[in-house]
Amino acid sequence: MANNISEKTQNLVSQEINAEGQTAEESEFSLNDDRRVKTLSPTALVVKRFLRNRVAVTGLLILAFMFVFSFVGGIVSPYREDQLFYRYDNQNKQWAAVTENTELRYVSENNNDFPSVARAKFVLALKSDSKTFEAQGVTYRYELVSDKEGDEIYALYVDGSDDAIALATYDTVSSSTGNEKIPYAFQREILYAVGQGKNTVEYDGKTYTLDETGTVLDGETEVAYASRYIVQPLMSDIFLTRQFKEELIETIESGSKDFKFTAEDGTEAQYTLKYDAGTKSWSVLQSTSTKVFDTYSSPSTKHWLGTDRNGMDMLTRLMYGGRVSLYIGFIVVFIETFIGVVLGGISGYFGGWVDNLIMRIVDVFYCIPSMPLIIILGAAMDAMRVDPQIRMIYLMLLLGFLGWAGIARLVRGQILSLREQEFMTAAEATGIRASRRIFRHLIPNVIPQLIVTMTMSLGSTIITEATLSFLGLGVKFPFASWGNIINDVNDTYVLTNYWFIWIPAGVCLLATVLAFNLVGDGLRDAFDPKMNR
Repeated sequence: MANNISEKTQNLVSQEINAEGQTAEESEFSLNDDRRVKTLSPTALVVKRFLRNRVAVTGLLILAFMFVFSFVGGIVSPYREDQLFYRYDNQNKQWAAVTENTELRYVSENNNDFPSVARAKFVLALKSDSKTFEAQGVTYRYELVSDKEGDEIYALYVDGSDDAIALATYDTVSSSTGNEKIPYAFQREILYAVGQGKNTVEYDGKTYTLDETGTVLDGETEVAYASRYIVQPLMSDIFLTRQFKEELIETIESGSKDFKFTAEDGTEAQYTLKYDAGTKSWSVLQSTSTKVFDTYSSPSTKHWLGTDRNGMDMLTRLMYGGRVSLYIGFIVVFIETFIGVVLGGISGYFGGWVDNLIMRIVDVFYCIPSMPLIIILGAAMDAMRVDPQIRMIYLMLLLGFLGWAGIARLVRGQILSLREQEFMTAAEATGIRASRRIFRHLIPNVIPQLIVTMTMSLGSTIITEATLSFLGLGVKFPFASWGNIINDVNDTYVLTNYWFIWIPAGVCLLATVLAFNLVGDGLRDAFDPKMNR
């Protein structure tokens, strides 16, 4: 009986022990349980805590997407960063200008024959009905050659001479070829013939025909024409025929604004007339199909985010812009960290006059107005026309050189508290040299704080670069960055009508900086050994 009881008791005890063992084996320790902490390495513990932070993981996923978008997207994109796209548009180009003479114009061999002072005196003499006038010690007289109303012609003489030195008229004589200058004597004979209603012109022993339109013909060849309308092409390689000018003048006199001209070869062109009351002239605009940059094209299957003001694909520019912004952010932060770790480590370890010297240097860098200095240097590089690629290198070096002071103070403060601990005493007792004690034993213990600081600094550096590029002082064309992409909307019309230019770049910039901050917060919480304990 006693044996049976003892056996039952042993079975119950063994079952209870097995149950407790199973319970202990099956129970899952929390991350904050000391027994669980002892089984994890410090790195694994940080990773576990970081992955438990859903907000930080979200930031990490956003960063992963932005890296793939920027670095892989630029490779798979069918377009280049600086590739230009074109389209054909019908544009009204200024082709010619037409001016109607409403005031007297002067024709002479040389301008000195009848200077401006004499012209002013002549106008006064006309108003006073005086047949003679004096200018600069010379006495002049005039005669009315043609009294046709609206087409009066006055011959101007030096008093006592019968040879007219100039003509005052509302008409002008132009060459039909557009290349030759008509001699003054020939112009005078043509104007005399027009004013007197003749149909022939005698000049240099040769007789020319003058038709009712004022055209001078040498047989069937047009030589010159007289008209109160001055028709001038706006480009030297454009030749306007007499027929074109006549039809153009008829259109102006009829008050029409549209002008269609068919050339001798059958080519038809459409023109638009635009009157300028200030200059009292007409601009002749020709509608032509012109190859232009495909600027501000709306999103399509060819360009998913449209094109910018230079006719470049916006999606490709965003990819390369992200690459440049991330490049600059990381390189600047590494420069800051390198300088800050070296100077902060030396300052914190040696102390004394070395610490005082380095900390005073840090204070000086804190007092430097970095933004005005960067603006001045950016303007200087603009004036010197520094290559855009070299400019980016200068920008990274400048931002890194101005931003290391905060990291140096952080490293110094951490090392001041670490250098008195037992492991450093043991390292010093073993005879390890000072540089090895700093960079192999002290600095690794500061890395968690450095990682958090670097992550936070990345976001602020990208914002600084974007600000400088937006102001035109950072990354320059043809290189793209999110900042100089947003700079394209410095026009209110672009801001309100072309959302696809600035919203995607702004979203990318916001998402990247926010993601860096979220990851930095997550790392700070993960490295904190007192978190939730």
